[in-house]
Amino acid sequence: MIAPLPTDSPRVLIVDDESGILESLRILLKTEGFTPIMAQGGRQGIERLPDLRPDIVLTDVRMPDVSGVQVLSTARQVDPDVPVILMTAQATLQSAMQAVNEGAFYYIQKPFRNDELIAILRRAAQHRRLRVENHGLAPEIKPRDRTTSGRPIGRSKSWSEVLRMAEMVAPTDSTVLITGESGTGKEVIARYIHELSTRGEHSFLSINCGALPESLLESELFGHVKGSFTGAVKDKTGLFAAADHGTFFLDEIGETTPSTQVKLLRVLQQREVIPVGATESVAVNTRVLAATNRDLEDEIKRGSFRADLFYRLNVIAVHLPPLRQRAEDIPLLAESFLARSAQLRGEQPKEMADETLDAMMAYAWPGNVRELENALERAAILSNGDTIRADALPERVTARRAEPLVSERAPVTPTLEAIERAYIQWVLQNEGGNKSRAADMLGIDPSTLYRKLARYGDG
Repeated sequence: MIAPLPTDSPRVLIVDDESGILESLRILLKTEGFTPIMAQGGRQGIERLPDLRPDIVLTDVRMPDVSGVQVLSTARQVDPDVPVILMTAQATLQSAMQAVNEGAFYYIQKPFRNDELIAILRRAAQHRRLRVENHGLAPEIKPRDRTTSGRPIGRSKSWSEVLRMAEMVAPTDSTVLITGESGTGKEVIARYIHELSTRGEHSFLSINCGALPESLLESELFGHVKGSFTGAVKDKTGLFAAADHGTFFLDEIGETTPSTQVKLLRVLQQREVIPVGATESVAVNTRVLAATNRDLEDEIKRGSFRADLFYRLNVIAVHLPPLRQRAEDIPLLAESFLARSAQLRGEQPKEMADETLDAMMAYAWPGNVRELENALERAAILSNGDTIRADALPERVTARRAEPLVSERAPVTPTLEAIERAYIQWVLQNEGGNKSRAADMLGIDPSTLYRKLARYGDG
């Protein structure tokens, strides 16, 4: 049995024999939104695993009596899908390869930077989420992400055109490339196409191509054979084969490396996959839907995306408008989100005050539909009565700025913070809301960018 999907506060079991390190990591992880659980030494860590079933295990390698590798082995026996991160002060290339081949998610050398560790933990939490969803447990553990039957919500002209295009291409087996800013509902449209297609009775599987390192992504996509590397004790079916006769959704396809792009092109051209370590191909009958928030034609010019793969993916193009361009859909979406949230809590749906709806209609929603849903869930929880007032919304939604951050007439004495904030927002907008890519363009770590956005109220 797999442990529950990581929530917004994934549970991390930290195993180390030094109490000072345990306390430092506890403070760091708690500050960054994780739920840390301490184990003093490897033996205590192993004892806690069966009952605790953590989302992530973070363990030192060298400890008295019970080593981190033993903790890794036990953790994977208890739950084969739990990501285990090993820490060591005496790293070598050979030991790192051995640890990864034995099933470690990552191998990090002490001393490490805090932001480096947090970035690895966030990738591990996303990996955990993907593994659980692909085991078919998403309806039980993440019901709000499950697309219900019927048309996706919206009556605006731009959204209606998207739905008409989806309904036209659904009965075909054509590959569809869905583009749009982060949070616009690309997976919602992909599921809608699947449900309307002749493959609707078969599997719909999905993966975020930017959430996993290249080697792990290829194993997930194509599978591997027994003995192909140390720790490969049995054959593993890749997601392309697992989605046979169904639909496979490749989210954030623009994040893939050139090497992976070559292998994806082969699947689309030949309709077959070669598992890692195999010599023979396996035929697959899987419809491919892909999505990205990047401009792939610009990526082709930069040399980071293959033109031949783009043309294979872009047989049918569906572009999703940002929420600010379909503001008339906000009341319908809000009503649906509040009803769904109330159902999950076993309550009656709350109503929005006029001032609340006015504030929502005036806000630009840079995070699009996803941001709207999260804001309403928060507002519903913070509202004691039956009505959601404007002050229950996040401050960024209700704030009225007298001056735009970037305007033709600059403030007389703009602060450095205002300038930095304006520049970050400009880069983020140019990168289509992709925070990882924006962080690269800014020359900072993603975790640093998240902290700045949270401080500014833009996160």
